[in-house]
Amino acid sequence: MAIYQINKGINKPIEFKGLKAQYIGYLAGGLVILLVVFAAMYIMGVPVSICLIITAVLGSLLFYQVFKLSHKYGEYGLMKIAAKRYLPNHLKFSSRKIFLRLKR
Repeated sequence: MAIYQINKGINKPIEFKGLKAQYIGYLAGGLVILLVVFAAMYIMGVPVSICLIITAVLGSLLFYQVFKLSHKYGEYGLMKIAAKRYLPNHLKFSSRKIFLRLKR
């Protein structure tokens, strides 16, 4: 008799250390930007210790903010909030013709 392992991760969102879905990409992009900022400061002649302090503070803020957003909004929350901006507050009709056509 053969024993088959079942993949229980099917149709689940990608998750890494508590980060869900697109937040992994946001964190990766933020870290790349921090690397570029560090390199630019170093090339401009800012002392390495100040570069490290600034990068560490910005990196800590980045991690805090991304994890906060991930836990608050979840997998699709930011997309829902962005889509909600495009919904009208109310609809205005100047006649009842559209409703009379639907009734037939």
